[in-house]
Amino acid sequence: MSFSISDHQSSKRVKVIKFQEKDLDRLIFPFKKHTILSLEYKPFSRFSLARSLDEVFENKLSQTLVKILNDRETGTVIVEPEIGNKKFDKDFLVKLSTGLAHLVGNPNFDSMTDKYYARFFVKHQDSSDSYLRKAYTKLDLHTDGTYVKEKTDWLIMTKMEEQNVSGGESVILHLDDWEHLDQLSNDPVGQQNFTWGSPKSKNVDYKVEHPVFSKDKNGKPTISYIDQFPEPKNMEQGLFLQRLSDALEESKNKVIFPLPVGSTIFSNNYFWLHGRKAFNEHSGLSRELLRIRGTFFN
Repeated sequence: MSFSISDHQSSKRVKVIKFQEKDLDRLIFPFKKHTILSLEYKPFSRFSLARSLDEVFENKLSQTLVKILNDRETGTVIVEPEIGNKKFDKDFLVKLSTGLAHLVGNPNFDSMTDKYYARFFVKHQDSSDSYLRKAYTKLDLHTDGTYVKEKTDWLIMTKMEEQNVSGGESVILHLDDWEHLDQLSNDPVGQQNFTWGSPKSKNVDYKVEHPVFSKDKNGKPTISYIDQFPEPKNMEQGLFLQRLSDALEESKNKVIFPLPVGSTIFSNNYFWLHGRKAFNEHSGLSRELLRIRGTFFN
């Protein structure tokens, strides 16, 4: 096993897996077998690619990812490949992220792009209907998949490139480190069904209902929440969501760090929330991200 595992400098809950260039070199040939188009059109090709990735690391990578992501004490991995060489281009990063995802489960269909993944830019100017692309507004802590019928067990975010970027650091929070967890997860309002919609850019033409807080198989709280999408039915629900939002954003236990270009955040979506800080203004600002979200294998 040639990848290294360490604790992130900002949190022992977050594990860092580093791939060396010599091991990534061994992926160039098997990755070339699969074009981006074939990965999009032929789902089975994604598993072949994932197997090639696992074999480079003696079939230990899949075991390591599954263990960390399912462990309530950890639950987040940052994968840092050594990709300074130009031979590792954006297509390589799409394939690497695809491989990582298919070592632990099946991706959901992403309605925003009609693919199993989404790629999108954050730029200086924006006319979108979502905070996702608002460069100069912080993206508050949230989980993914709140507005779709599919389960969302995990989330991958890969930084593809960035230019003229200052600020925009990643922000994550483990539910068990949140100071207000007991108070708000035990509030009866948080266990009511809320209606969740989405803006037009998400291309989802239905709404779903579910509570903010549920319990996992061990009776621990889990959360499904994003600030832009709930549609409170009454004053009680509206005021609860305001308290929830304030308590999350005021937490002193958020983990804040810059994500290197080419790196991937891979998180359990039930007990980790994620967001980002606002960028500093620059007319040439550009950041491209890749997102994959899905479910664990049974």
